[in-house]
Amino acid sequence: MAVPEELRYTDDHEWVKEEDGHVRIGITDFAQAELGDIVFVELPEEGDEVSAKEPFGSVESVKTVSELYAPVSGKVVAVNADLSDNPEFVNESPYEKAWMIVVEPADSAELDDLLTAEQYEEMINEA
Repeated sequence: MAVPEELRYTDDHEWVKEEDGHVRIGITDFAQAELGDIVFVELPEEGDEVSAKEPFGSVESVKTVSELYAPVSGKVVAVNADLSDNPEFVNESPYEKAWMIVVEPADSAELDDLLTAEQYEEMINEA
């Protein structure tokens, strides 16, 4: 199970990568493995506002539909349109091709509340 050291994580299994004042968000390798084959991804549009710990979209697998929760509040500045036609990217490449949105955070201090890779690994190992 891949848990890249340079990322931060939520207890809802989203990952966050800080990039020049923005954050790139996706779901973790653990989450995609638990969900199974992803068949549909619903995401917000550029310009939408997201709120920390609130749903911003969903992923549908052959087993279930699961909501995606925003790790931080802010404005969506990019959306991965490739996931509309290629939802399988979430299973194949959760940290590279399957990023979901990029957000301009309203308050970068919210990033301090996220889990480190070590903390996230501890959490999923206890599950």
